[in-house]
Amino acid sequence: MPHVFFNREIMPHVIFSPGRLALDLANGLTDLAADVTLFSPGPVDVKFKNITADLSLFKAELKGRSDTYLDLLQKHPFTFVTLARQIQAEIIAQAFYMANQNELDIVHIYTNEEDTALPFAKLCKKPVVLTHHDPFNFLVKYKSVFPKYKDLNWVSLSYSQRLGMPDSTNWVGNIYNGVAKTKFKPVASPSNDYFAYLGRIIENKGLHLVIAAAKQAGVKLKIAGKHYSGKKDHYWQTKIKPELDGNIEYVGFIKDDKLINEFLGNAKALIIPSTYDEPFGMVSIEALACGTPVIGLDCGATKEIIDHNQTGLIVKKADNDDGTVAGLTKAIKRIDSIKRIKCRQAFEKRFTLKQMCEDYLAVYKRLTE
Repeated sequence: MPHVFFNREIMPHVIFSPGRLALDLANGLTDLAADVTLFSPGPVDVKFKNITADLSLFKAELKGRSDTYLDLLQKHPFTFVTLARQIQAEIIAQAFYMANQNELDIVHIYTNEEDTALPFAKLCKKPVVLTHHDPFNFLVKYKSVFPKYKDLNWVSLSYSQRLGMPDSTNWVGNIYNGVAKTKFKPVASPSNDYFAYLGRIIENKGLHLVIAAAKQAGVKLKIAGKHYSGKKDHYWQTKIKPELDGNIEYVGFIKDDKLINEFLGNAKALIIPSTYDEPFGMVSIEALACGTPVIGLDCGATKEIIDHNQTGLIVKKADNDDGTVAGLTKAIKRIDSIKRIKCRQAFEKRFTLKQMCEDYLAVYKRLTE
């Protein structure tokens, strides 16, 4: 897991689902009696072997600028990315070396930045598995390189995600993300008096559509998530902040799981209006774990996660914002038809951490037999 955010100094301050999932996967595999070695740029809190990169030059750069990691990312992104990719290459090289020395049976590259590993994967004498956490066609660097390596061992997060790769891609599994059963749970007596948005506040996540729909429906909307409040954040400054009022409330970036549980568990529904093809969407299954219905657009994996009319409502993305907002408004008014108990039942049946770990372990065993 070489992404530089995978570091206990950074993770509490960012929305970084792949890092959280990597920790959960490694811990879950350990619970299933697998011998796990976790590679990460910086140290993380685990009970098994954790091999980290040499961050001394990165930290020297930060010290010389009097910056934190996130300061450097915001002010000098090219410098940050250059240093980060050097660290990623170092970690991947070490993992492949150890595999070739028979110290590892399989290498799982589980991150958004695995294009660093692709050219060298065939030099590894042990099987290499790759899980990507963005759409495969999301960025130019992904679109230009991933199809060249379609014969490697790929695991998709959803069948929708596969549409970004060639039809002949070597898929060795489709494994939905999971959450521990005990991490989130239904609230005993939910207030049920607001709708929720939880996630990054960027334009393709569609928060402006939710705000417009909430205003049309005359309901309260609570917004939780990460944004940059400076003048450079044009989306926040022009499309979100001016809309905040008594019924449209920004509650900040919620870090604590118990507070997330309360936020989602008390909501009448979570609304996830992503306008691009997200390969999964962790917040959806977190809401289901809390017994909270989900309203989402028919983009990406949402229609695989949400059972329309059973655990939420799927809204067709229209050709224009007005049409999409009208669909979301209609869904908001219909959400009382969804039974909260069915949401929790669907989570327990399909999206637990144990199920995710068992599915990955099955893939590992199949490739190493």
